[in-house]
Amino acid sequence: MDTTGAPDGQRRADSEDHATVDATETFVVHRNLLFTVAYEMLGSAADAEDVLQETWLRWVKVDVAKVSDPRAYLVRITTRQSLNRLRSMKRRREAYVGSWLPEPLRTAPDASADIELAESVSMALMLVLETLSPTERAVFVLREAFGIGYDDIAAAVDKTPAAVHQIARRARRHVEARRPRRAVTARQAQAALEAFQRALETRDLQGLLDVLAPDVVAISDGGGIKQTTPRPIVGADKVARFIVGGLTRNDVLLTVEPTMVNAGPALALHVDGEPDGVIVMHVVDTRITGLYYVRNPQKLTHIESATPLTLR
Repeated sequence: MDTTGAPDGQRRADSEDHATVDATETFVVHRNLLFTVAYEMLGSAADAEDVLQETWLRWVKVDVAKVSDPRAYLVRITTRQSLNRLRSMKRRREAYVGSWLPEPLRTAPDASADIELAESVSMALMLVLETLSPTERAVFVLREAFGIGYDDIAAAVDKTPAAVHQIARRARRHVEARRPRRAVTARQAQAALEAFQRALETRDLQGLLDVLAPDVVAISDGGGIKQTTPRPIVGADKVARFIVGGLTRNDVLLTVEPTMVNAGPALALHVDGEPDGVIVMHVVDTRITGLYYVRNPQKLTHIESATPLTLR
């Protein structure tokens, strides 16, 4: 539109509209990356979505023409908003009923092919990240998962580059000491999933024992809304009996559907036709070493359709 003869107010409005369009286009280009950053920092898709909204509101106020690296700038805003939210979430976590698990995300089948992405959003690793301080988690996620430079991380977390180096080393040592062993190939994980599903559907106790690692850990999250075990269950025999006794009751119709959650093998459970939860698995040496059972209905809003994630 030709605004040569337009009043000053109209020209300013048109200029602001163009700037908003440019900002929107840039934001959309990086949206999946920003969501992944926020999700890995928070372990909650709902909170990650809120952070993206806050990031957008701040981004549209920026003079984009003066930003030399929009990706880095947007990651910085997202990190700061995630840190603010992570610190405020501490009280929520302390009041949470029972065990807490990250909010599961259904992911595309090919997500497991990206080994770095699959590991960084795995339930097993994200539980380890919960043991870091907010700043340690931010530094670790930005450096290890996204390869962000130390100077950019320093700007995002309001620390000096030298301090970020120290925090990164400390966080890396902490995670490495607790990091679960790397999962097997996608084919081996699928084989374990199928064996587990057969045993679950047929109430085959021995079949479960054959696919569960001796030291398997099962964690259930009902959020005080759905009944779960209040503490983790450890050991193949205890976990198998819990599954046979608790998940395959004769008075309900249980249906099980294989799916991909957090770029790993999972089962979506329906009881009497209604969604009941998801079981995410961690597989090592063809055996299941971790079972993460999310029943809290407030955490099941992102399992019907795939959520696009990216580290780039």
